[in-house]
Amino acid sequence: MVKLADLTLEKDASEFKRGFQAGISIGIGYFPIALTFGLLAKTSGLSIYETVLMSVIVFAGASQYISLSLITLGTGIFEIILTTFIVNIRHFLMATSLNEKSEEDHLSNKIIYAFGITDETFSVAATKEGNVTPGYMFGIISVAYGSWVVFSGLGHLVGSSLPQTLQESMGVALYAMFIGLLVPSMKKSVKAVFLASMAAVFNSIFTFGKIMAPGWAIVSATILSAVIIEAAEGFKRKQRGDKYEQ
Repeated sequence: MVKLADLTLEKDASEFKRGFQAGISIGIGYFPIALTFGLLAKTSGLSIYETVLMSVIVFAGASQYISLSLITLGTGIFEIILTTFIVNIRHFLMATSLNEKSEEDHLSNKIIYAFGITDETFSVAATKEGNVTPGYMFGIISVAYGSWVVFSGLGHLVGSSLPQTLQESMGVALYAMFIGLLVPSMKKSVKAVFLASMAAVFNSIFTFGKIMAPGWAIVSATILSAVIIEAAEGFKRKQRGDKYEQ
C-alpha cells in the first residue's frame, strides 16, 4: 500500500514537471502582454495592489484589457462584470472539451485548474498526446498564472517610473492594442469584419445618441451584433438546406 502511494506521488511529480516545462513558453509569451497590462493599469489610475489583485482573481488578458477601457470610461461594476462574462463564454467550451481529455480526478481539483484555463494553456493541454493528468495541468497553470501575476505587477512598477506626460499618453496604447488584436481576426473572417463594424455602429448610436451609458452601450452593441450576425448565418444555412432538398 505504501509502495503504491509512493508510485502515485512519483507519477504526479513527474507529470507536474512535464507540465511545468511545457508552460515555460507560455510564461515567456505572457511577459510583454502582462507587462503592458500593468503599465496601462497604472496610467488608468489603478494602484499596484488593484492591478495585481485583478490579475490574481481574473487571470484573463482580453477581459482585463477591456476592463481597463471600461474603468477609464467610468463604467459601473455590473457592466464590467457582464462584459467580462460575455468575453469569457468561450472558456466554457474549452473546459468542456478538455474535460473529455482529462483523467478521472476529484471535482475539487478540476475546479481549481479549470480556473487556469486560458487560450494558451488550453492549446498546450489539448495538443498533448494521450490523456491530460491533473499534475500536468497544475504544472502548466503554475507557470502561466505565476508569470501573468508577477509581470503585471512589474509593469505597474515600470509605469510608475515613467515621466507623467508619457504615462498620460500611454492611454492611446490601449486602443492601439485592441486594433492589433482585432485586425488579424478581420483578415481571416468576413464574419468578424461585419461583427466589428456593426458593433461599432451600434455603440456609436447608443453613446452619441445618449440612449444609454457608455458601459451599457458597449455591452448592448456586442450582444445585439452577435445575435444579428448569428441569425443571418442561420438564415443562410437554412436557405442552402432548402436548395439542396429541392
